Amino acid sequence: MSDPSETLKKTALFDLHVELGAKMVPFAGYDMPVQYPAGVLKEHNHTRDAAGLFDVSHMGQARLTGDNPAAALETLVPAELQALEPGQQRYTQFTNDQGGILDDLMVTNMGDHLFIVVNAACKDADFAHMKSKLAGKAELEIIDDRALLAIQGPKAGEVMARLSPEMATMTFMTAAEVQIDGVSCLATRSGYSGEDGFEISIPNDQAERLARLMLDQPEVEPIGLGARDSLRLEAGLCLYGSDIDETTTPVEGGLVWSIGKRRRTEGGYPGADVVARQLAEGAARKRVGIRPEGRAPARAHTEIHSGGRKIGEITSGGFGPTVGGPVAMGYVETEFARAGTPVTLIVRGKEAPAQVEKMPFVQQRYYRG
Repeated sequence: MSDPSETLKKTALFDLHVELGAKMVPFAGYDMPVQYPAGVLKEHNHTRDAAGLFDVSHMGQARLTGDNPAAALETLVPAELQALEPGQQRYTQFTNDQGGILDDLMVTNMGDHLFIVVNAACKDADFAHMKSKLAGKAELEIIDDRALLAIQGPKAGEVMARLSPEMATMTFMTAAEVQIDGVSCLATRSGYSGEDGFEISIPNDQAERLARLMLDQPEVEPIGLGARDSLRLEAGLCLYGSDIDETTTPVEGGLVWSIGKRRRTEGGYPGADVVARQLAEGAARKRVGIRPEGRAPARAHTEIHSGGRKIGEITSGGFGPTVGGPVAMGYVETEFARAGTPVTLIVRGKEAPAQVEKMPFVQQRYYRG
């Protein structure tokens, strides 16, 4: 019988993860570290207190070039990309004709091209979608020779300023070509933990050396997928495939802030008519934060009830170490979306009290200069 792990892809840091004692699990087609010997709780708290290093090399990286790649990409996403100045980054979504989200992505204006990062599980479909829809308008170059590291936490800026002084003055959602120990890297001041931090695109053949350099800093510990999930949940950030998918629109998902002002009136992307109608009239459901009472977490697909009937469903849930209790997010009928609204969760067949709560559950601490 063949070993299922043989079919999994490995990032450039696979050997380092194993050396560090990581528990490896299949994730989005890759063999990835879910936790290290310290455990998920300590990894989560270390990231909130100091700095955690994440391997996010499984995500898709690409360049988009052409006469006006921002205008071309705007035909697929609702963000106002043509307003991006060189060195600025923006979050957006690929949408379908119903306004549903095919994937969410980060787009950075690098002057002569756009640098794009998409989710690992969707990257093949995303790249095929872009090649098909943008043919003749822009050229897509998939980047498969670079790793992607994320360093997150309140001391991430201090660490990277020590290793690459030019990164000290970068602000949230900006990018720069930098040198780290003599290696040319592309750094963005961004991440998905709610903390200050950076995502750094590094040549595969230098990834392990630079990861070791970062881990040699006293503030930095390696962090796995387990803590990455609890950190982003506390930060109120969507996990594609759980909190947003092809059936949810940016309006329903609470992502209206990511739709450019010009794009709200001009449209010009798949499903724009659906999104415009929801912007004008409101959506029937909305993504909200949920705080269960007690200590029992509410997992994905837990039913949300009010008045004896189902009004929604949890999409992500678990224990929030920084919050000190269970946290969740999900969708409810819009009339129940106001913070403070009491709801009932059906956990293992039993009713459990909870309430709608404003997100993020933990204050975001991005560095804005």
